Amino acid sequence: MPSGPASPRHRFARACGASVVALLLGACAATPPEPPVKIAIPPAYASAAGGWTPVAPLAAMPAGSWWQVFGDPVLDGLEVQVAQHNQSLAAQLAAYDQARAAIAQAQAAYFPTLSAGLAATRSKSASASTSVALPGRIGNSVSASASASWEPDLWGKVRLQVQAGEATAAASAATLRFTELSLQGQLAQSYLQLRTVDAQIRLAQSTVAAYGRALQLTENRYKAGVDTAADVAAARTQLLQAQTSLTDLGVTRAQLQNAVAVLVGKAPADFNLPAVGTVPEVPRIPPGIPAQLLQRRPDLAAAQAQVAAANAQIGVAQTAWFPNLTLSAQTGSQATRLADLFSAPSLFWSLGPTLAATLFDGGLRRAQLESSRAAYRQTVATYRQDVLTALQQVEDNLAAQRILAQEAQQQAEVVQAADVSLRLAENQYKAGTAPYLNVLTAQTTATSARNAELTLRNRRYTAAVALIQALGGGWGGAGQPAVGPLPSVRR
Repeated sequence: MPSGPASPRHRFARACGASVVALLLGACAATPPEPPVKIAIPPAYASAAGGWTPVAPLAAMPAGSWWQVFGDPVLDGLEVQVAQHNQSLAAQLAAYDQARAAIAQAQAAYFPTLSAGLAATRSKSASASTSVALPGRIGNSVSASASASWEPDLWGKVRLQVQAGEATAAASAATLRFTELSLQGQLAQSYLQLRTVDAQIRLAQSTVAAYGRALQLTENRYKAGVDTAADVAAARTQLLQAQTSLTDLGVTRAQLQNAVAVLVGKAPADFNLPAVGTVPEVPRIPPGIPAQLLQRRPDLAAAQAQVAAANAQIGVAQTAWFPNLTLSAQTGSQATRLADLFSAPSLFWSLGPTLAATLFDGGLRRAQLESSRAAYRQTVATYRQDVLTALQQVEDNLAAQRILAQEAQQQAEVVQAADVSLRLAENQYKAGTAPYLNVLTAQTTATSARNAELTLRNRRYTAAVALIQALGGGWGGAGQPAVGPLPSVRR
């Protein structure tokens, strides 16, 4: 028996059914088109002294308390304050919170939008256009409405936007950890340089005292007619120069102390770091550090996540070529009196899908797609360059650690030889067999040798901290990760 014309209800049901079929067919229409980036990494470092293993990918993880290798409790306490009070870290933490909120914004597109409204108006209509003026009508109107709309993710645009947001948040988290690692390294280097300056100040004080005794001895010998006035003047000049150098070291120490204060989130006027009588030992980074730890660098993890975000944006740009389906519904009531607002004659409703597509845009979508692809290529090139830079930093500081250790041994021999030469010159001068000029030369050489030794120690500190940072903030096997949570900065 032939059926009659379809009722509006049946037509609407078929339209909804077609929409559901389109939703199911298009659910996987858009996927990230680019393959994962592969990086060729050498199996070992050229500057490694042995015991290094081939590189294997590891998940990027934050560093642990790596500064404890210096064995300085004051440094340990300061590093904790960096994580709690540093404002640069607080700013980066806020940027990470923004990235997490952006994920929630993108995920909101999965759900329908619901809205409601209530309105009341009182209006007067215009008078009739006749030769006789008539008063306009004054009327009231009240209405209440509710509407809902939903755009199904037919082509995966929302899914890709969420993926891009998650990758961006991962990059922000890695950048946060890299910022923390950088600030920890800055603090360690500033603190260790300050302790080196403290040692230089002690050396300068000892030198001033020794030169003062030498001047007194020279003056006594001059009064006895053994030395000349020129010897006294030379001894006095040497003492004044040493005092000037001692005073100048105070400027460097004050600046380093102020730098440490800012890094731990304090005003320089409220911070004081007393001098101590010793300097930390230079740590010997174990030669068996596995090369896998290079993959734990937070900046490389951030660059890799940015590649993933750019890859997802290509898929988002591709979805602009497909039509958009919107399902909408509205219901409400309108009446002239509030009492009639919800009566049956005052009710209205509407329901139906909308399919819209862009037919011509002057090449806008194609340009946006090309821009996304170019941005992806840029992030890939940046990531690869970051890997090469990271390898260079490890190689540089491995070489510096090894060569500076050899130089430190040689400099220790120089200091020992200079001390012997000074002792001999002083004995010869007291015995009257050598002029005071020999003592001046020997004293200058010995002081310079000791200052050079301290300067070399500071260079070794810097190389050690830089090597630890280049390796991601720690070392150990794959079963010994230096894991730490995201920093929690007091705001």
